[in-house]
Amino acid sequence: MSFLLGRREQRGRPTPFVEQPIPPNSMQGGGFARVDLSRTEASLQKLSVWACVNLVATIAETMPLQYFPRPRESAPLPSWLADPGGDGHGLPDWTSQYVYSSMLRGNVYGIAAERDRLRGTPTQIALQHPDLVQPYLEGGVVQWRANGTEVPEGDMWHRRYHPVPGRVLGLSPIELQALTIGTGISSLRFGASWFQDGGHPSAILSSEQSLDPKQAATAKNRFMAAVFGRREPVVLGNGWKYQAIQIAPNESQFLETNGYTSAECCRIFGPGFAEIFGYETGGSLTYSNIEQRSLDLLTYAVDPWLVRVERALTGLLPPGEQVRFNRGALVRTDLLTRYKAHAIALRNQFKVIDEVRDLEDMGPVPWGATPSTDAPANHDPAGSS
Repeated sequence: MSFLLGRREQRGRPTPFVEQPIPPNSMQGGGFARVDLSRTEASLQKLSVWACVNLVATIAETMPLQYFPRPRESAPLPSWLADPGGDGHGLPDWTSQYVYSSMLRGNVYGIAAERDRLRGTPTQIALQHPDLVQPYLEGGVVQWRANGTEVPEGDMWHRRYHPVPGRVLGLSPIELQALTIGTGISSLRFGASWFQDGGHPSAILSSEQSLDPKQAATAKNRFMAAVFGRREPVVLGNGWKYQAIQIAPNESQFLETNGYTSAECCRIFGPGFAEIFGYETGGSLTYSNIEQRSLDLLTYAVDPWLVRVERALTGLLPPGEQVRFNRGALVRTDLLTRYKAHAIALRNQFKVIDEVRDLEDMGPVPWGATPSTDAPANHDPAGSS
């Protein structure tokens, strides 16, 4: 995920963040204990952290967003809301960036590039990388600096999560749980070292004679030259002994440690994530059908984060207007269950045929706006139950 600013240059905008955002494990060196989480995206090296954040961001990016200028009356999105970043990437890209910032750092920052002429609320917000924004007090007033550039107070758009009294910024889950995430990344590096190098010396070549460092190095090099790339037997002279070292991988417990820390990392972002991804938690979620699994995913894991995005976007609209994600797009059902639900809706007249056909990606029909009790029976697409 990129937090680059939009290509359209605006006055007062700081220069883009150009450093490689996610440092891969291969660049971290061989020391397992040295896990640097000072950069936000370093935590994404832990698969469970990436999975949780990516799941919410993907759902927020792909779930339809509905605009309600009046209660229960939907309308097309305002033109500016279709691309709130003003960079041409659209609303899905903006909401995905919003989720990454809020889940990883507990704060979302943006610079207002354009405003509504009447209300003064932002209609174009360029999201900033959270690690490059610093607040500071000057004369008892909070001032902002983004990427080393002063930002006027009125132009900074800030939303925080996990707030604490007396603090301007919300708490960062990555900072709070750095030990858990760092332990998980360390176990991954240990596992990589295990499979690459064995995680231990492969054998001991010993001699009854006293050897100085030069003689020991010579003996080792000759032995390695004899066995490297071959499966031929090795002949050792008098007084030499070769002892292989074998340690069962499960004795290192890095697999158990990795599984435990994965479940713990999922819990950082809320209940339900660990069970949804199948990590061992001492309990399990069972699903009788696909719909129940989708409901559990929405209820226990994703929905709190979606509500936060909705509130942020609704706050940019005039009073009384709001936006909501169409959560029905996430709750999938099998064909028979869906058609039975359609029949109940038609029979009880809280939907008409055209509404049902629209849900099934079908076009309207001449009788589609007629309540089902008055519609011709042979034209009822849902039938009766």
